[in-house]
Amino acid sequence: MSALNLDRTGSASPAGPRRNLRRRRRPRPGALLRDAVLLLAGVVFAVPVLFLVIAPTKTEDQIKNGSPFTIGNPANVLKAWHHVYAFDNGIILRWIANSLTYSTLSVLLMLVLCVTAGYGLAKYSFVGRKTILVSTLVAMIVPASATILPLYMEMAAVNLIGTLWSVVLPLAFYPWGVYLAYTYFAGGFPDSLMEAARIDGASEAGIFLRIALPLAKPLVALIAFFGFVTAWTNFMLPYLMLSDSRTYPLPLGLTVLPLADAVSGNPNFSTVRVGLPEVALVGVLSVLPILLMFLFAQRHLTSAQLAGSEKG
Repeated sequence: MSALNLDRTGSASPAGPRRNLRRRRRPRPGALLRDAVLLLAGVVFAVPVLFLVIAPTKTEDQIKNGSPFTIGNPANVLKAWHHVYAFDNGIILRWIANSLTYSTLSVLLMLVLCVTAGYGLAKYSFVGRKTILVSTLVAMIVPASATILPLYMEMAAVNLIGTLWSVVLPLAFYPWGVYLAYTYFAGGFPDSLMEAARIDGASEAGIFLRIALPLAKPLVALIAFFGFVTAWTNFMLPYLMLSDSRTYPLPLGLTVLPLADAVSGNPNFSTVRVGLPEVALVGVLSVLPILLMFLFAQRHLTSAQLAGSEKG
């Protein structure tokens, strides 16, 4: 009996499973549309990044008049760096150091505040606990730009305008991190562990420092990563709080470079021309710390996301 006859009688045949497999593998219209939308979105986001990475290898004229995705001479990257370094006596290094200082200090303060606040809200009952939780949620949905003026008035009242603390302290206020720590400890740190530690004679501070905090490494990595990205890329806050270009972080200093020609008469600025290749190179440099931070914390970020999905 042939395979065709077996199929017509409904019995098993070698050709049947292969035909069913081909039927299952046939792409559905919905999947094709989804893949097309994802591909389009990927292209939209990847094109500016690709252009930014390639731009330092070109000259000013090649960027303006040439094909946007042709790679120029890699030696132009070193030439662009020499121009950037000559700008205002190497102020680019000061801007990088300022960004690292602001971001590191704000993340350290952010971790202390967010983890302890989230742990306290999740594990202890006290007067005003619900009010603080609701206030945290409200603070999460308030646009950051809406709080700029009150923050400026607050920093001016304590004479901190123009100092690094006028940038660090507001950045350390991170309600999303508090809420994330609250959900993590409320669902992922059982009360039975705390009771067992208390029976063994551990203090409340010892329970937090010796048991809860070591178990919360993925949470700490998650808050640190997103807090670092928020602090490193923040533009509006330093723009309002700082007036001296020597105290600028890198993203704010990046806006000064294209103005080099306009302020060439200022003795504080170099006469070296800073054009599009130099600005693109600084743009690439401003992204590298975030990329390194992501690679360093990637394993912990994945663990935190999986832990959250299991709890949900």
